[in-house]
Order: sequence, then structure tokens, then C-alpha cells
Amino acid sequence: MDVDAKTVKTLRDKTGAGMMDCKKALAETGGDMEKAIIYLREKGIASASKKSGRATREGRIVFYMHPGDKLGVMLEVNCETDFVARGEKFIEFTRDIAMHIAAAAPRYLTKDEIPADVLAQERSIYRTQALNDGKPENIVDKIVEGRMSKFAAEVCLLEQPFVKDDKVKISDFIKNGIATFGENISIARFARFKIGE
Repeated sequence: MDVDAKTVKTLRDKTGAGMMDCKKALAETGGDMEKAIIYLREKGIASASKKSGRATREGRIVFYMHPGDKLGVMLEVNCETDFVARGEKFIEFTRDIAMHIAAAAPRYLTKDEIPADVLAQERSIYRTQALNDGKPENIVDKIVEGRMSKFAAEVCLLEQPFVKDDKVKISDFIKNGIATFGENISIARFARFKIGE
């Protein structure tokens, strides 16, 4: 299929992928823009997983202050090179993550960081709720596990749906960033500050 340059440019602007990758994606999907985006994301995520083991010794510390100066975020995002860390698109990428943290208020980076006592307390609460709702004992454990997964998605940054596109988890947003920048990217740490908390 012959793809016109304007369509290729539109796809490039939407995804940040290279021109040849965009042209190939459009050719593979019969010129369908949405399918081409999915195609690129699938290819990008595959290449991102290859990069995820590489060292991230550069990066930037991002400060985000929400209008009104009552809510702020400090975030460390690492990448492989100073060249990428200083780029305008990377700065915008890190700012989007900081704004997400301000809006979604995650308490932990990953599920592994949730303290055992917090997990035990939540599990106990969900079990008691299920039993109080009259759920049969044999399905209570499944209900509790479902609620624990939902809890992790609420409190862990990498599990949260991205506030700018709730179909994408933050972990997938980072994988897309890895594909776009061609380098491994990781979030080292973050802190969210709110007046009165």
C-alpha cells in the first residue's frame, strides 16, 4: 500500500516514532491511523523490554508546583544519557509524570514497596467486608484478591491509570517513553507535598 507523507507525519506527531516506522505501520494496517498507533505501541513495547535492563545513570529531578502553591511534587526520573535528559520532549515527559503524581496521589512506586502490615490490614478489612456482606466462604478469597489488586492500582504509581489517558497505565506510559527516546527510563523516587497533610 502506498502511504502519503502527510499521513505518515500525522502518525509521527501522535506517536513520536520514526518516519520509516510510521510508514511501515500504516502500510501494515492498511492506512488505519488507530490500528497503526496500536501496531507501533506493540512494537515499541517489545523494543522497550529489551532496553529495560540497561543502566540509567543520567536523568533529571523534576519539581512540579500545582497552581495555588498548595500542592507540589518532586520526582527523580533516570535515563541513560545526558543528551536525552536535557531534551525538551523528555522534560515534557517527566513533567507529565509529576502532574500525574500531583493528581493521583500515589503512596508507593510499585506493589513491592507496600509494607506487609498495610497489606495485612487491607486484606483483613476486605475479608471482613465480604463476610459481613454474606458472601460464601469459598469465594471470599477471590473477592479479597480482586480488591487487593484494585487497592494496588490506587496506591502504586506504576499500576495507576495515567490521568491524561486512563487506558494506559503509568508503567505502559514509561515503556512508550523508552520506545520513543530509545533509552531505558526508570523512576527512582518521588515525593508529594500538600499543605496540611
